[in-house]
Amino acid sequence: MDIQAPLNMTMLCDFYELTMGNGYFENGLKDRITYFDVFFRQVPDGGGVAIAAGLEQVIDYIQNLHFTEEDIAYLRGRKLFSEAFLEYLRHFRFSGDIWAVPEGTPVFPREPLMTVRAPAIEAQLIETYVLLQLNHQSLIATKANRVCRAAGGRTVLEFGSRRAQGADGAIVGARAAYIGGCAGTACTISDQVYGVSAGGTMAHSWVQMFDSELDAFRAYCRTYPTNATLLVDTYNSLQSGVPNAIRAFDEVLRPLGITRCGIRFDSGDIAYLTKQARKMLDDAGWTDCKITVSNSLDERLILVLLRQGAEIDAFGVGERLITAKSDPVFGGVYKLAAVEDDQGNIIPKIKISENVGKITTPHFKKTYRFYNRDRGMAEADYICVYDEVVDDTQPLVIRDPDATWKKKTMTNFVAKELQVPIFRAGELVYQKPTLDEIRAYCAAQIETLWPEVLRFDNPHNYYVDLSDRLLQIKMDLLNAARQ
Repeated sequence: MDIQAPLNMTMLCDFYELTMGNGYFENGLKDRITYFDVFFRQVPDGGGVAIAAGLEQVIDYIQNLHFTEEDIAYLRGRKLFSEAFLEYLRHFRFSGDIWAVPEGTPVFPREPLMTVRAPAIEAQLIETYVLLQLNHQSLIATKANRVCRAAGGRTVLEFGSRRAQGADGAIVGARAAYIGGCAGTACTISDQVYGVSAGGTMAHSWVQMFDSELDAFRAYCRTYPTNATLLVDTYNSLQSGVPNAIRAFDEVLRPLGITRCGIRFDSGDIAYLTKQARKMLDDAGWTDCKITVSNSLDERLILVLLRQGAEIDAFGVGERLITAKSDPVFGGVYKLAAVEDDQGNIIPKIKISENVGKITTPHFKKTYRFYNRDRGMAEADYICVYDEVVDDTQPLVIRDPDATWKKKTMTNFVAKELQVPIFRAGELVYQKPTLDEIRAYCAAQIETLWPEVLRFDNPHNYYVDLSDRLLQIKMDLLNAARQ
């Protein structure tokens, strides 16, 4: 199901993409073939790795890219665009090529997540929407993966819909959180649209609706005997909440032979409360009762709770996940890397800045990931010119991107290209995986990274190097710009 079908997303673009498009058209550049890279400069939260997500929504957008008569009428009313350009837009379709890393791939700063090769107007027009989807979903998938790793194998559920940045932030945010490792969501429509398993228990209002807490718990157990998770902190967690939950379990579930049930804490000293509750439940014979906690959690709070011995089986993580509150901007950019001349030769282009971090890497490129041949662990990424081929039977020296005097020699490795073809000549050539396949792929790829790369504080600087040839092209362009 395409949740965006009722609204044509072609006009979800920065206005300058249209004014530039008109300018390219009027200056004879509409058919100039261009190459643009999508990349990011820093991992959110000071982490060592990010997770790529959002490709499926980009694919859907590209396949539906068109201007309606209403769109053209609006543009005509701005009195900025030539009639010839508006006629061009009337028949507009994307005809270019796109390569991208599959969703769920661990990625690192400065390497292309997506490469677009297309006529100038086409490539320019899609910039905003491509960045919107890749930035947002990569951000949430990255945050979710951090939270899930902090949970140490315990269940993590995405609970953030009511605090998300708009409806789309909630819906595709739940999708991205699932890719990153969350087991499910509270967002029902994300289950309906994407198959992200939706679930929930009760709010405090359920307990308040009944004459007593015990009555509320009994009613819920009778209504949902195989899915009874009771919120125990409406009044007094340990004096009434947990005892009343145990009593309801005893009176309603035990006679039915049901032993699987749960309680949830949404406030208070979670470490202390869960330890006490676990003892009370075990003493009452409810050893299979699961304890879920919520209340403004994130990866660092989860780590603290577990270090304090909290007895927790599942975490409901809301606002700090769905908004990536601690670092809410992914920072992906879309930059011109090359153009083709009239003979089809690729001419590298570079953007130079006084801010060294904003200097781009030119040319049409591809990225390899080097895996240790024996253990399958990822050791480094290697960006090179599109027609270079890495011989992984020979040793290769690579440099630390932030300390180029630091080098290591790669031996006994397997080189695999990261990007795969998505569109060729405007036609989709990529078989979209299911969401469960993406999630499983993400989990498997995270397992190829060393713990030093995955740690939250001062992670190991994963090597992302440029080939000697690509580095020389970049330096030649920098030196030429100084003259």
